[in-house]
Amino acid sequence: MRVAVVGAGIIGVTTAYELGADGCDVTVFERRGAVAEETSFANAGLVAPGYVTPWAAPGMPMKVIRHLASRHAPIRLHPGLDLGWAWKWWRACRVRTYQANRLRMQRLAYFSRERLREVTRDLHLEYERGEGYLVLLRSRKDLAMVQPGLATLSALGTRHAVLDAEQCRAIEPGLAGQTALHAGIHLPDDEVGNCRQFALLLRREAEQHGVRFVFDTTVQRIEPGRRPNLVHVRSVRDEPPTSTRSRSAPGEWADTQPQPHEPVTEGFDAVVVCAALGSRPLLRPLGLKLPLQAVYGYSVTAPLRQSDPHLDHAPRSALMDERFKVAISRLGDRIRIAGSAELGGDAEKLHPGALATLYKVLDDWFPGAAQMRHAQAWKGARPMLPDGPPVLGASGIEGVWLNLGHGSSGWALSCGSARLLADALAGRAPAIDIEGLGIERLRA
Repeated sequence: MRVAVVGAGIIGVTTAYELGADGCDVTVFERRGAVAEETSFANAGLVAPGYVTPWAAPGMPMKVIRHLASRHAPIRLHPGLDLGWAWKWWRACRVRTYQANRLRMQRLAYFSRERLREVTRDLHLEYERGEGYLVLLRSRKDLAMVQPGLATLSALGTRHAVLDAEQCRAIEPGLAGQTALHAGIHLPDDEVGNCRQFALLLRREAEQHGVRFVFDTTVQRIEPGRRPNLVHVRSVRDEPPTSTRSRSAPGEWADTQPQPHEPVTEGFDAVVVCAALGSRPLLRPLGLKLPLQAVYGYSVTAPLRQSDPHLDHAPRSALMDERFKVAISRLGDRIRIAGSAELGGDAEKLHPGALATLYKVLDDWFPGAAQMRHAQAWKGARPMLPDGPPVLGASGIEGVWLNLGHGSSGWALSCGSARLLADALAGRAPAIDIEGLGIERLRA
């Protein structure tokens, strides 16, 4: 079977790998010059299935309103927010809808974590990663607020423990003593990993299965049918500004074959759309209007100080400041602080308040741990559906398949989503219950 995959973020790369491993003849089309150059470039790297939940949750609308006046708000609203999307999101905050979507997402997340570990082990992939996840609770009130989440972890059978401050510091000795810490939740089976490094490594493994990557190429349209066509054209490389995305290192640009500058039409047996927000202009002419909203996330990455007195003040793995919804991740000899959710706004404009929150949380917990003069700030658009889960499988349009809408959980859901998509395309029974993950959910 000849398959085109549109998009080479973490979703597209994992999808291409699974299809290639199944024996498909796969071509990946990517508008950038390498894999994982956009949404997958500098995310937090958390793989914590128990914390993969819909943003459309009971009480969330009021929380958003209360945060509007907060200096360090975890969520910010800006002009450009799709009001139709916001209305669907508000409706999905109903208790029964939320509960159903939470189970769908967590079922996929646990399966995806296992698939990630299988692929990593079987292929002997070596990328920056760490084991364990610690959620920091600054006050008694913070602990009270997470009680429903603790009940969910128990119901899922997720191994976790509620720790006091002393026990938290035994796991993460670098935590600053001057910052108030009431308790923590430790999840020893969760992990952190460098999403982009994994994508780069998996690209090479996919190529071993014959997968072909065509970079700097824009897909202009899809012509559906029993044997769908893809119309694509060579892109003029336009490097993104370094304020929002870091420049790729030498040698990371594509080693793709030269492409003509006129549009080219190619025929395939199936087209899999994994192009995140770029999926909308491809699917809309086909009559499929997916309610995708860009939810921008931020991160700051900096090298750790190498002098001995400061090494003990660095994180060992992954942490989350529950109050500010900011993650702190150890990635090799670097530290990454990630958080914020910006609905609407400008993709190229870094909000100073969002960055200030990241710097504050880092300074609260690990002051002096990083060489901040070498810090790189990043902002990425996460494609989110209003109710939370992604949409996987057949699109209802002949020859067109979907694997998109993972929101802020793309890394955590990628390997499982790719395996399910490959099984569906081959007509095999899925490894888990996929109820509610198809396009019919959005048409109901």
